[in-house]
Parts: sequence; structure tokens; C-alpha cells
Amino acid sequence: MSGYGIDDVPHVELTREKVTSLQKEDAAQAALMAEAVIAVAEDDTVIGPMSKLEAHQGAGHYHRAFSVLLFNKKGEMLLQQRSSDKVTFPNVWANACCSHPLHSPEELELDDAMGVKRAAIRKLEQELGIDPASVSTDDMVFMTKMRYASRMNQEWIEREVDHIIMMCADVEIHPNPNEVADTMWVDREAMEAMLLEERDATQAIAPWFRCIAARVMRPSWWSAFNDKNALLELGDELIHDMGDVSYMLPNAEGADLLTSIMEVKPLIEQRIEDSLRASRHERLGNAMMHLIEGGGKRMRATLPWLIAKAVGDTHAGLLDIGAAIETVHNFTLVHDDIMDDDELRRGRNAVHIEYGLPTAINAGDAMLAIAFERLVQAENVEIDDIPPLVNRVAWMVRRVSEGQQLDIEFEDRLEVSEEDYIEMIEGKTAVMFWICAEIGAQISGADDETVQLMAEWGKALGLCFQLMDDVIDVLSDSATLGKPAGSDIAQGKRTLMVIHAMQQPDGPVKDRLRAVLGKGEAVTQAALTDGLAALSELGSVDYAKEKAEAFHAQAHACLDRIEENPALKALRELTDFQLARLH
Repeated sequence: MSGYGIDDVPHVELTREKVTSLQKEDAAQAALMAEAVIAVAEDDTVIGPMSKLEAHQGAGHYHRAFSVLLFNKKGEMLLQQRSSDKVTFPNVWANACCSHPLHSPEELELDDAMGVKRAAIRKLEQELGIDPASVSTDDMVFMTKMRYASRMNQEWIEREVDHIIMMCADVEIHPNPNEVADTMWVDREAMEAMLLEERDATQAIAPWFRCIAARVMRPSWWSAFNDKNALLELGDELIHDMGDVSYMLPNAEGADLLTSIMEVKPLIEQRIEDSLRASRHERLGNAMMHLIEGGGKRMRATLPWLIAKAVGDTHAGLLDIGAAIETVHNFTLVHDDIMDDDELRRGRNAVHIEYGLPTAINAGDAMLAIAFERLVQAENVEIDDIPPLVNRVAWMVRRVSEGQQLDIEFEDRLEVSEEDYIEMIEGKTAVMFWICAEIGAQISGADDETVQLMAEWGKALGLCFQLMDDVIDVLSDSATLGKPAGSDIAQGKRTLMVIHAMQQPDGPVKDRLRAVLGKGEAVTQAALTDGLAALSELGSVDYAKEKAEAFHAQAHACLDRIEENPALKALRELTDFQLARLH
């Protein structure tokens, strides 16, 4: 595969829409976006071919990559500045060659990392004009792998399992200006000085190279640069988890909420499915998966990761924690539907309707146990951090149960105050957002003040969420809700709106509400619609909205105290989304 026309290498035909999205890019570089890279799972297991465009655009996808650390006989390492024509990460300084093996038999071969070595020779010629006859796969030593993500802007992201290769060779370079703007040879001291310099967007260090140079590459690598046997001893078969390192790029821009969630949602869902499908009983496993398969935004699940991106460092353990908390959340939904006698959830039968009451209860219990299994096995979490982590999540589950119990008891109480209601939703709903945010900050290495600040943000966000959820139950239709509209009122739930309405002077409007409140299945749809209208006429819906807006403002005030960074964009959108859900 020595040619560099798109017809000379494995490629994926791009849709008209995808081609159009590249019209503003350099034509030669845009053509390369059709190359068939190797889509992989987090553990570097091959999924299949994927266009370079799909792997890098929007949420992106993990794919196999390589980074060549090329030394000359003097012990200097070659760096290149990427061309301004590059679609992704133009102008940044990086190692000699960083690119992707393609989905072909010869570049898929894993034995002795032969596939990435062959790809490296191909790209060394394409980018640097290095004669393939002057280098050999025998000159190359596979050192290790690293997994990372780094966003450039809303449109483009790098998400790679990067195979790091070292080689020593005195070669002639003839850089391709469409690929390389500049080159330099540096010793260890010069490289380390570059890492410490303040650099603008035109001279920035590529995030992946900063990870290699600062986190992966050891001084011993420099000492053994020309000793293949020594390098072989220094290598390993690990995949070093760098997390999301977008903050390493000085001009990085954040992605919107949906894109940010989609970056990690599939990874979390895979963890959930792996845990729940491990059941030795197929029917039980299917019952546990029922709500998961029904979809969901996974806001709670992605929160630890999103918070960590904004205030500290990320790693795969945050995804394990998110999966555990999402499993807890779905356990509460299974039992909540049973207690409320709701037949629908997310537009499909509730678990107890689909699988029967005994199996639903058993599935919920099993999900709680499985959540803690996932939690204690979280990747990259220090052993000393496990007990307090388990303790906080266990406390969260207890608070959810206490909130749920209050919710049950309120249905039979004549007098429920606004303070009682806030206490109830703080446990039933807000505590999950609170603990997700707190843990995300804690595990990311944030200081105590920041951890507390994010906990306050999560609590305010959760209170806003539940208030708006109550309002949506009143103002939306059944098709939108995925469950009967107004079911909370028919069940007699003491929402803030009901509490406010019951405090208003007696009269015909209030009587219309009383006629349906707590009447359950006995109430007709026409009567329920009229009762909901009465709730609005009493000013109770607007009152709940105002309270939600106050908590929304509190949440934003917390974010305002965090140093500005690209990841805050998603958190601000998540905060605003709570009010926008009504529309």
C-alpha cells in the first residue's frame, strides 16, 4: 500500500452530507477523511472499519492509532509541526509521525505490533518523505499503548488507542508541506522546556504528545534510544488511561451537552449491559435490561465524567461509577413503578407489567447488588478511595429510600408543607445529582472547596429537575411523557403545585381540583384534564416554575465560581436543560 490516493488505500464511501461538511477544508486533507481506520473498543478490540471522518467528527469513536518516536544516532528526537491544512489539530507540535493504521489485513496484524509498524512506514514516507528503503519494521520497537480523548472544538475530536513505537535511524527527511509545516530535532532537556512554555494556538503542543512526553515516556527510554533489547525490556502490554485531555490544548473549545454525553454514553451503557447480562438466569437478566433498553438520557450516569472534565482529571473509573449510579437509578424506577402502580415507563411496559410483580421486585434487588459490584471494581480508583466512595453511594440510596417513603406517606396526609415537599424531593431525586457531582469532583482530584461547590450545584440541579418534572406531568401529553399525563394528580401526590393550590381560598376552581385529586382510576380523562386546568388557574403551576427557576439560578451561581474552561459549556447547558425540558 504505497500509494496515497484514496483509491490506493482502504476507504469508506462518504455520504453526500459528510462530503458537504468538508467543503471548507483543504481538498487533499478532506479526501483523506474517507480512509478506513480501525474502530476499536476501549480495550483495543477491533470493531470494524470506519471512515476517518466518522471517527473524528462530533462525538467521535475510539480508533487505533500509532505514534512514532524517531531518534537519530545523537539521541535527538524528531518533532513535527502539523500543517495548517490539517482538518484536525492544525499547527500543533507533535512527535515525528502520528497517524492511523488502516483496516487492511497487513495493517491489522497484531503480532509484534506489525500492523502499526507497517502503517508507520507508509505514513513516514507520506508525511516526511522518508524513503521506505531506509527504515524497517525491524528498527521499530513497540513500547506501550495509551487511551485518550481530546476535543479541538464542537466538530472535531481525537479518541484513540495509541500504539507508541520507538526507532533510531539516521534518515533524510523531505517534509510534505500539505502535512508538515516545520520540523526540529530536540534532546530531552529541550523537549521538557517546550512542555513548560506558554504556547499560543500556532505553537501549541499536541495533547497526545504531551501525554506521551509527560506521563508515559520515562527517562530510561531516552537512555536506551539506540538499544533495541533494552527498549524491549522497558515496554509493556498495558493501555495507559489518560482520560479526556482537551484542557491540554490552549485554544480547545467545548462541545454542547448532547455531544458531550454521546462521547461517553455508549461506554457507560456497555458497562451496564455487561454487568446486567452476567446474570446466570436469562429472564432475570432481560428484566434488569428492560428499562435500560427503553433508552434514557443518562444524565446521572454521565455526570461524574462531565464534572471531572470541568474541575480535574478524567479516567475510566468515572465511567464505572456512572454505570453503577445509573443502575441504582433504574433499580429505583422499577420499584417506583410498582409502588405507584404505573404501567408505562419510557413509552413501554413497566418491568412489573412485562415480567410480573415477583420478577420485577427480584430484578430491582439484583440491580442494587450489581451496582455495588461495579462500584468496588471501578478502574483506576485508589483502594483507599473505595470505602468512602461506597459509603457515599450507600448514603445516597438510603436518602432515596427515605424520600420515596415520604412521597408514599404524603398521599395520606392532609397537611404537607412546602418544606416537607423540598425535604422529600431532596431525597427522592436531588440526592442522586448531588452525589454524582460530588463524587465526580472528588475522584477527579479537585480540592475540597470545589468538591463542595459541585455538590451544591448538583443538589440545586436535582431540585430544579424534580420541580420541572412535576410541572411537565401536568402540562405534557401522554405520548410525550411515556406514561399517562396527570398521573401524579390522579394518584394524589403532594407536589409543590398541589400544596400551593390547597393553600388557596376555597371556591369552584379549587373544587375542580379536589374532584380528581387522589381519585386514581375512577377519574375520567375529561375530569382529569379539567382538574389540571384548575391547577393552572390557581397560579400553582406558575408558582412551581418560579421555584424551579430559583434553583436553576443557584446552580448557575455555583458554576460561575469555577474557573472558565471548555467543559463548563456542557454543565451550563445541562443546567439550562432542566427548564427547557418543558418545551
